[in-house]
Amino acid sequence: MPEPVKTNDPVEILCLEGDGIGPEITAATRRILVAVDQRFALGLTFTTHEIGFKSLKTSGTTFPKHVLEAARTADGIVMGPVSTYDYPPADEGGINPSGFLRKHLDLYANIRPAKSYEGLPPRVGDKIDLVIARENTEGFYSDRSMFFGRAEFMPTEDMALSVRKITRHASTRIARAGFQLAAQRRRKVTVVHKANVFNISDGLFLEAVRAVREEFPDFEYEEQIVDAMAALLIRDPSQFDVIVTTNMYGDILSDESAEIAGSLGMAASLNAGDQFAMAQAQHGSAPSLAGKDQANPSSLIGSAAMLLRWLGERRNAANFSAAADAIEQTITAAVASPGTRTADVGGALGTTAYTDFLLAKLTPSA
Repeated sequence: MPEPVKTNDPVEILCLEGDGIGPEITAATRRILVAVDQRFALGLTFTTHEIGFKSLKTSGTTFPKHVLEAARTADGIVMGPVSTYDYPPADEGGINPSGFLRKHLDLYANIRPAKSYEGLPPRVGDKIDLVIARENTEGFYSDRSMFFGRAEFMPTEDMALSVRKITRHASTRIARAGFQLAAQRRRKVTVVHKANVFNISDGLFLEAVRAVREEFPDFEYEEQIVDAMAALLIRDPSQFDVIVTTNMYGDILSDESAEIAGSLGMAASLNAGDQFAMAQAQHGSAPSLAGKDQANPSSLIGSAAMLLRWLGERRNAANFSAAADAIEQTITAAVASPGTRTADVGGALGTTAYTDFLLAKLTPSA
């Protein structure tokens, strides 16, 4: 992960704006990508398709079929947050775009960093720099764990059941992705589970992870039960490097980690597989802020930087990694001072003014 390709063709980025603040932060992210494209000669091109409530109104579904085909032909995807909780049922067109793409593009690794910034101290400790490698295609998430139908159902009006799917295949590859990530960092892996209760499903997950561990004998390795892990992140998050876990645990722990690090609004996220990758903010669509120029675009912009780094690895192209570094350094510079932050992290800038500041930093003076 990712599979290498040799090509000098243009790099097509598919932009899916989503709901709520999605259009605003996606537009801000595109502006940043255009700037680094010009500076680092990346050869980016952009296409945009409607999803979410916009496409529900025009096409009768929150995720039209042609968008999946566009995603399959694109080199990378930038998706804004979506209001899935407010969508109608699936038989009325309410499809979760995020889960649908994760399943159909096999984006099995959700990589979620939690990092503190100078000038924006973490809520616990002095410094946080960890990454959660979350399995992304199965578990308790009912929209992606069945070939046909959903893994959540009601046998009677007073009973609801949910089926959890754990496979050796998916557990093995997220474990390997986590160890490969740790090889680029501090070479420590923490595996999070609940095998004391889910003996069979989390037991299988642990079996698969322990088998992969044998390929990395020099790495520091530990296992933590998920409820203890939630407490340890509050007590001392600095002790962790790469955390490997299943879908739902990773979803919850990554939000906890991001907020402890400073703000969920700063937390980047990449959904990646062997052939496709999608940048996606960790936070939600915040409809109460929509259209007010108040949203912090840092999470999606940072996610786009992660996408560029993934593309650079796939194409063996150092300029993509350099562009990603430049974006991340610019965000770091912006949040170092209250005068150049957005309101959610103690500043006063709106979405547009904050993006303008980032662009000024990214664009070399003539």
